Order: sequence, then structure tokens, then C-alpha cells
Amino acid sequence: MATEVTSHAKTPRQASAWINRASPYMFIAPAVVIMFMALIYPLGYMIWGSFRDWDPSQTIGEAEFIGLKNYVTLWNDPNFLESLSVTLRFAFLCVSAEMVIGVGLALLLDRNIRGMSVLRTMFILPMMIAPVVVGLMWRYMYHPTVGTFNRFLEDIGLPKVDWLGQNALTSVIIADIWQWTPFIFILALAALQSLPRSALEAAKIDGATAWQQIWHIKIPLMMPVLIVTALLRLIDAFKVLEVILVLTEGGPGLSTEILALRISRTATEFRELGEAAAMSNYLLMILMLLTVSMFAFNKLQEIRAARVRMIAEEDA
Repeated sequence: MATEVTSHAKTPRQASAWINRASPYMFIAPAVVIMFMALIYPLGYMIWGSFRDWDPSQTIGEAEFIGLKNYVTLWNDPNFLESLSVTLRFAFLCVSAEMVIGVGLALLLDRNIRGMSVLRTMFILPMMIAPVVVGLMWRYMYHPTVGTFNRFLEDIGLPKVDWLGQNALTSVIIADIWQWTPFIFILALAALQSLPRSALEAAKIDGATAWQQIWHIKIPLMMPVLIVTALLRLIDAFKVLEVILVLTEGGPGLSTEILALRISRTATEFRELGEAAAMSNYLLMILMLLTVSMFAFNKLQEIRAARVRMIAEEDA
């Protein structure tokens, strides 16, 4: 009888322990379901579709299975390779310029000056504007006859520039830099203001100049944040669509047709859903490779930043 009572007394405790063990999985289950429905299933659907000769008139089950033919066809397609080249040039040129300008502005404005908060707010306004509006703004400014830039050049006696013709890619890059440099600026400024004051004070005591503090203290300590920032911008630059579509529609020729635009055209205009899915997978593989590489590099920079911080604290 005593044994039976003891056994019944343990049951609620066991149930409570089971609930405690299961509760984390119960809380995460809705997020897993949503992620599966919004990410995993569409991704698997796209990968499966890339192995089929698929067009909009068919369901994916009706399309003929052709294996890797779409991938091989694309790799031998000069138009696809040109779009890939344009995408790589656009992304790396934009992000490189934005990192230099954004970090430079953050270093310049990291000080207590009257009205500095207003100036910082003005710097972030471009990234608040919708990409379609940005494209329209810059398209009018690049207009060959009434555009702001050509009128200015004409006023100072210089020849007009064919902004959206011979210089189309450069013009698109300038528009992207104008819109997204504030994103780099905000994150770089936040990283700069979170640096340990002890490290900077120790450098000043040791007689380090302003440039030496930037190159040997500030930049190394900011590097983990800057790498993640650059990665986010790279991913976004590979997917940009609206600004280029409004400015040049990918022209002239294929000079500004990035992969995102070519994927859209292949699916809607050329009605080749299988090839469009294969292009999307190529883009996904490039972004995954970039992500893994930059996270590995970021890990090394975190170790270096920890060493710099430790040395500075010891000197202090």
C-alpha cells in the first residue's frame, strides 16, 4: 500500500519534468512550421523545378525530368555568363565604395559637435526612400537634355555625358551608393561608439596619433561588425532589382542586366521556369559561398579584436 502511494506521489513530479523538457520544443514548434512553409518548402520546390523542362502551362509534376541539363545549358549560355559578370562587378564595386564612404563618415562624425544629431539624421534619409522612387529620381537627374547633371555640365562648359547609355553601369552604381551608404554609416557609427574607451585612452597615453588610433585600434576592433555589415550589403546587392529596372531595364544590351533581372525575364518573358529556377540556385550557391567565407574571416577578426582589446587593457 505504501509503495502504491509513493508511486502515485511521483507521477505529478514526472509529468512536470516532462513538461519542462518539452516546453522549449513546444515554443519553437510554431517557428519551425512557419520556416518550413515559408522557406524550406519553396526552396525545395525551386531545386526540384530546376531539374525539369518546366514552363508556366504545366504543373511541376507534368514537366519532363531532364536532370542537370538546365545547369549545363546556362553555364554555356553567353548571356547568362554576361549577367553573372555584371552582377559580380556591380555588387563588389557598390559594396567596396559604400564601405569606404560609410566607415569614413562614421569616423568623421564620431564627435561632439553642435547640430551633429541633425546631420546624422540627414545622412540616413536616402535609405528610407522606396527603391522605385530612387530609380525615378536618378532617371530624371540622368536625363540627356533636362537632367540635373547634364545641365550642370553644360553650365560650366563641359560636354554632356550619356549617363544611361555608355556609362549605364557606372550610373546605376552611383545611385546604389547614394541610397545604401547610410546603412553602412549607421552600423559603423554604432560599432565605433561601442568601442571600449580604455583601449583608446591607453593609445592616447602611449602617444598614438589620430591615424594610428584609427588603423591600429578602431578598425581592428570594429572589423567583426564591418564584416557582417559588408555581408548583408553584398547579399542585398546581388538581389537588387527595382532601381535597375526603373533606370535602365537592364540595358543598353546586357550592360546592366544583373542575375535577379535575368531570372525575372527568363520566368516571365521567356517562360522557362526550369532555367529560371536553375539560375536562382546558382545565385543561392554564390551567396552561400560568400556567407561561409565571410563568417570564417569574421571569426579570425573576432580573435584578433579580442587580442587587441586584451593588450590595450593590460597597457591601461
